[in-house]
Amino acid sequence: MAKIKVGTIGVGNCFAGLYQGIAYYKKNRGKKIVGLMHERMAGYSWEDLEFVSAFDVGKNKVGKVLNDALYESPNMVDWVKKEELPECKTIVHESPILDGIGIYVENKIDPIKNKPMPDLKKEVVKEIEDTKTTVLVNYLPVGSQKAVEWWANIALETGCAFVNCMPVFIASTPAWEAKFKKAGLPVVGDDFKSQVGATIVHRSMARLCNDRGADVTKTYQINVGGNTDFLNMKEQERLQSKKISKTESVQSQLAKRLPDDKIYVGPSDFIPFLGNTKLAFIRLEGEMWAGRPFSLEMRLEVDDKANSSGVAIDAIRSAQIALDRKIGGAVIPACAYLMKHPPIQYPDSEGRLLLEKFIKGE
Repeated sequence: MAKIKVGTIGVGNCFAGLYQGIAYYKKNRGKKIVGLMHERMAGYSWEDLEFVSAFDVGKNKVGKVLNDALYESPNMVDWVKKEELPECKTIVHESPILDGIGIYVENKIDPIKNKPMPDLKKEVVKEIEDTKTTVLVNYLPVGSQKAVEWWANIALETGCAFVNCMPVFIASTPAWEAKFKKAGLPVVGDDFKSQVGATIVHRSMARLCNDRGADVTKTYQINVGGNTDFLNMKEQERLQSKKISKTESVQSQLAKRLPDDKIYVGPSDFIPFLGNTKLAFIRLEGEMWAGRPFSLEMRLEVDDKANSSGVAIDAIRSAQIALDRKIGGAVIPACAYLMKHPPIQYPDSEGRLLLEKFIKGE
């Protein structure tokens, strides 16, 4: 199979986790491979991703080789030593800032001063075309509405598939989805449903209660972490789409929709010393046989960036498979299983079956 030529929009912790994770697997070829949902997808292996273009706004990243930029502040992922990474000649290029930097992370990122937008757009398009990038992966921070839409248009203009890892709604907005369908380009989104993340666990517990005939009457999910994602999400104005994405993902698994004051799902606070560790606290309350009350509580502790990367590797391959098959618009099976806010919500068991059929070409 040909390599999948990937461009990353953002060279932060999430991307560093994907990149270093692939390097980890290559370094440990002799060991049993664990942590992958699919070793191969329609012929594409986890090692068939080639990162040929990269874009960021940090002065300490723009202009550097990707291998060096990955370890620059405020990145925290250090699973593989820099000198052990495979050789890479990809240079990080300037990205437009627009609304991509929130007030709480301004002192963590020293942003480059953008050149005039028409000139910057020409440079971005040229880099994508020169590197023959086929899949653009959006790792912009929560709340970057204008920046995400700018990049979605770039994907359409350059003929790239678009993987939207975060909750600005592209695949799940009919007008945007129609643009990708008309262009014959795949879009996978919106907002990763992490490998073993808070929302996938919350969904599973809600579905379990439903399937067993119990009535969920109240529920919450509280998340805390210590990386720039959580620092950015302290700014409540940037959180609207994130809360919608997470809340609707859980609501979709309940037989009866909960009133807004009986459900809380969302990022809650930034605790610096947690670093890339994410803690989630989940609680469901309800009634079972004879109206007897029940409650269920769970605590989840994960590496936030490993959780993201375990899904990204499949989302990117799904986008390339759709591109190979000339499928335009939302790739529903991949969206349903891998994303919190897909165009159509399915139970995760059904989403997985849809994805398996898609991989086989059925």
